[in-house]
Amino acid sequence: MTSARQGRPARYPFDELLGIVTAEFIARGYDATSMEDLARATGMTKSAIYHHVSGKEELLRLAVAKAVDALLAVLEDEASRSGPAAQRLEHVLRRSAEVLGEQLPYVTLLLRVRGNTDAERWALARRREIDRRLAGLVQAAIDEGDLRRDLDPRLVARLLFGMVNSVVEWYRPGRATSSQDLADALVALAFSGLRAR
Repeated sequence: MTSARQGRPARYPFDELLGIVTAEFIARGYDATSMEDLARATGMTKSAIYHHVSGKEELLRLAVAKAVDALLAVLEDEASRSGPAAQRLEHVLRRSAEVLGEQLPYVTLLLRVRGNTDAERWALARRREIDRRLAGLVQAAIDEGDLRRDLDPRLVARLLFGMVNSVVEWYRPGRATSSQDLADALVALAFSGLRAR
């Protein structure tokens, strides 16, 4: 990487550049972040950034896609697709919490999109797809008799993953709680109240 302080634009591997851009979107808000802000944060010229992408919205889409792709991959795990539905749901909850820890900035950004751009509408559509699939998994676990029948599966799915998603507000990797510990605590807490008696 070449230092911007030496009068030449900084050069980053694209993933590192995307991480810096994502941090700016989170700190300033997507709408309030200009290409000038991104150039300043990266130490690159605007034209150097445009060499990589068509603009700010493409950067947003690439950033939220990292979170969406990781969360959708959880649903495609073998453990998410076979076995009793309650076990599959536990696996999805656990892995989603781990993904949150592993992809924290990208998940944080995903949870903050509001649908103002094509990239945001794309991300919201993927989130709705994930919600729909999770509700189906909850319903399957209810149908198999492993979860309480008195709860709406869509509500349960939203509450479970609302609990997971709220972690972005306080969790910081590298502190005392690992993403594995976090996942264990979430699963234990959630399923103690959901299991059919």
